Amino acid sequence: MGGLKDQFNVKEFMEREIGGYHKPVLLQESVEGLVTRPEGVYADMTYGGGGHSRAVLSRLSPEGRLYGFDQDPDAEANALDDPRFVFVRSNFRYLRNFMRYHGEQEGLDGVLADLGVSSHHLDDPERGFSFRFESALDMRMNSRAGRSAADILNDYSEEALANLFHGYGELRQARRIARAVVKARQEARVERTGQLLEIVAPLLSKGKEREKRELAQLFQALRIEVNDEMGALRELLESALRTLKPGGRLVVITYHSLEDRLVKQFIKTGRFEATEEVNLFGQAPSPFRTINNRVITPTEEELSRNPRSRSAKLRIAEKV
Repeated sequence: MGGLKDQFNVKEFMEREIGGYHKPVLLQESVEGLVTRPEGVYADMTYGGGGHSRAVLSRLSPEGRLYGFDQDPDAEANALDDPRFVFVRSNFRYLRNFMRYHGEQEGLDGVLADLGVSSHHLDDPERGFSFRFESALDMRMNSRAGRSAADILNDYSEEALANLFHGYGELRQARRIARAVVKARQEARVERTGQLLEIVAPLLSKGKEREKRELAQLFQALRIEVNDEMGALRELLESALRTLKPGGRLVVITYHSLEDRLVKQFIKTGRFEATEEVNLFGQAPSPFRTINNRVITPTEEELSRNPRSRSAKLRIAEKV
């Protein structure tokens, strides 16, 4: 990898081009891993505030093209004004469909996905993504459609809620929390973050940091379910495999173990489940070649600049 560092200073770039909407994580490392042909065609699957997209465009020639996917109307309002850029208002699971629509039959040179929730969402009290604010329990990335977190809390059975909190939040007290939610909603519909905090407070581990961690796990579980994040990620990875050209790059930034295990397994085997199929050398065949043998994590400098990047992991692979 090389070249991006010589073109611009990452810190100055973010301050000048991006402002306060969202600080893109692992910006230099991800864009260096993605762009191999300046005249190529690329897709930023999580456009958000456009930070990664701006950096990608800075490396493209006039012949290059970039598609930015996002289902959030707030992201669309930040769409870049550049003849090489096309904003696609859609969930990234539909990558292949939209590339067909836009006539990209020859395939893509790179696909980038930063799977984290943007700072814009976390810091917007109206969206209900964070337990830091008293707000409606919404959590929909696409605020125009789908079930809200409140719908799930009030409509799911106790067993379904327990499975959700355990599977997506990895909470040890998942069944007790589910039971408490079901009991509380018999008195009044659970609609607000404050209500949910009051319900679960007696069940959390003692200690401020442990409480915050478990609340983050709880809200993560709800957010993943509201937006079908794991299902969408599976479809994105399968679409990327079918859409990338040979030699095209898959660049994914994950933020929790559920995502990272899925991405790691898919890069290793091209499947989501473990496979016993091996070649003559005892290796499982894969449609990808790993570019970074060790997962890439933020530097100390980036962590000091953006503490929310602390759980980020970057994986880069090339289609064979």
